[in-house]
Amino acid sequence: MKKLTAAFDGLRFSETTLQYALFMAKKFEAHLVGVFLDDFTRHSYSVAEITQYKGSFDAHLQTMNAKDDQARDASVQRFNKACSEAGISFSIHRDKNIALQELLHESIYSDLLIISRMETFTRFEEQAPTRFMKDLLADVLCPVLVVPTEYQEPQKAVMLYDGEPSSVHAVKLFSYLSGANKMASIEVLSVQPEEDAQHIPDQRLMKEFMNRHFPDAGYTVLNGQPVQAIIHHLAAHDPGAIVVLGAYRRGRLSRMFRPSMADVLMKQVQTPLFIAHD
Repeated sequence: MKKLTAAFDGLRFSETTLQYALFMAKKFEAHLVGVFLDDFTRHSYSVAEITQYKGSFDAHLQTMNAKDDQARDASVQRFNKACSEAGISFSIHRDKNIALQELLHESIYSDLLIISRMETFTRFEEQAPTRFMKDLLADVLCPVLVVPTEYQEPQKAVMLYDGEPSSVHAVKLFSYLSGANKMASIEVLSVQPEEDAQHIPDQRLMKEFMNRHFPDAGYTVLNGQPVQAIIHHLAAHDPGAIVVLGAYRRGRLSRMFRPSMADVLMKQVQTPLFIAHD
């Protein structure tokens, strides 16, 4: 049985993370771990709100912390109830230390991490990809399913393939995770800059590999600039898809000047992304 991990901020519970986690656990017949990152530095209130309070500082601080504890407990209960009703195998971890460090540690022992693209584990909201997500994806030690803000049951998998080892590695990990319980439809999507190019890179080897793992896969070759072509194709043809891609293979400095494809897709496409890097 595979082990899936779903990451939650108990003070800002992600319902879409829960829905995708339940779907993946059922689809792949996996055990689901709900990791609630109760980071001791994470509060619903600011320091200014506490210091500006006119009454008893200690009493007000205790009241605010108690409200946070109640919100976190309610999130855990929501997860517990949903998993029980779905009839899946599950467990719950409540990690108290720094959220990023705890989640990276959890990823060592997981087959897949599921998390919302909007997670910040702070009081503040950010545009995707958030700083937390960039740091997580750079160092995570298992594949990650980055989910959008709205749930749509996945019907197919679109595998982005550019001939690079990282893209093949992502396909391998998705295959190992899904086992016999694969998506109903599989598409290998490749973009070639030449207008008349109609073949995927290393076509003979890639199709030989895919025939062993996804024998019914279809192949699509687009022409043009990869980012724009992929975004247009996903928006026009693939609602309800999981996009499989290799990413974050380059160093942080390199990504400052040339963003990862995963970063761009998180910004522009409301599609879950299965991201793996070697």
